Amino acid sequence: MQDAIAELEHTFRWVPDWVVGLGLITGAIVAALVIHSIALRVARRMFKPSNAVAPLLLDRTSGPTRLALCLAAVALVLPLAPLHDVLRQTLSHFFGVAVIALVGWISIRAVDMASARYLDKFRLDIAENFLARKHVTQVRVFKRVTDTLIVIIAVSTALMTFDSVRQYGVSLFASAGAAGLIVGLAARPLLSNLIAGVQIAVTQPIRIEDAVIIENEWGWVEDIASTYVVIRLWDWRRMVVPLAYFIERPFQNWTRDAQSLIGAIALHVDYSADVPRIRKRLEQVAKESRLWDGAVVNLQVIDTHPRTIELRALVSARNAPQSWDLRCEIREKLLAFIRDEMPDALPRDRAILAPADDDGFGRNFLRRAPRRERAVAPSPN
Repeated sequence: MQDAIAELEHTFRWVPDWVVGLGLITGAIVAALVIHSIALRVARRMFKPSNAVAPLLLDRTSGPTRLALCLAAVALVLPLAPLHDVLRQTLSHFFGVAVIALVGWISIRAVDMASARYLDKFRLDIAENFLARKHVTQVRVFKRVTDTLIVIIAVSTALMTFDSVRQYGVSLFASAGAAGLIVGLAARPLLSNLIAGVQIAVTQPIRIEDAVIIENEWGWVEDIASTYVVIRLWDWRRMVVPLAYFIERPFQNWTRDAQSLIGAIALHVDYSADVPRIRKRLEQVAKESRLWDGAVVNLQVIDTHPRTIELRALVSARNAPQSWDLRCEIREKLLAFIRDEMPDALPRDRAILAPADDDGFGRNFLRRAPRRERAVAPSPN
């Protein structure tokens, strides 16, 4: 046996030591990947299909466990590898940075799994989901802020392991000159949005799936990231707004405390319109609609104009989309009712014909609006 080993050493004596060392490290990494793949398959087959938590846990931890196994294999092989001191020191330094990255990765995965486990108790696909939207908003914002802080700490720790970067960082933070001022000004938007994210998570001026009007655009809060908010507009566009906007500027939130909304429909009719009859028709249309929640239905004369009077119909619905559809439905049916049943109530122009003077002209004039009043034939009944 010793003779065989001596013969192999004599045969491969021409191979450089660094090639042998790197070959050992590469072989250890490949072996770790193979072992991890086999162990992952065995673990998935051991759990029953009805257990949905275990496969999810395996999927979310497969990356960190793979990296941890590779690092463990490298740690076992590295002292045995015939490497030069400089190369060994470089690989050791890289190994330390990889360990820092592994700790940060595990921390992010732990936060993700904890937040997902907590949010399993809440459902957003039900009508009364205020408590669910509150917790989902808080957990998502805090999770993303925590992930950002973990990444910043991990990257800072990794960079501080390099002498040149550490000296630069120390000199930069110690200086009170223009460089520090520039860095502070550059970091201000990021820090302000991160702080605004914490404020939004605590005070909750907006939540996930809130209906809002911002910059004269109407939509829903689709996602709250660590520095911005994605608004899903009514026509499927996406508006991206900085988090600080919702702390510093006013906006409308239609579902802040409740989803039910009162919609208004404005109508302009003639002075001769039978308002009680229109009000009765409004109540009938609201009761026939599946969008009305049965809470509010009302019609009032809210203003007068030189040619018309203005009516305002109020109806309530369960949420913002149903309120919009209900307003359109009632507006269409009331217009059809006035057109077919009360044509005299349609807006019209009136003209006054003044008598002529002695010479037959001069004072004979027609005072009218842009259109003449349309005559309506009497009903045969």
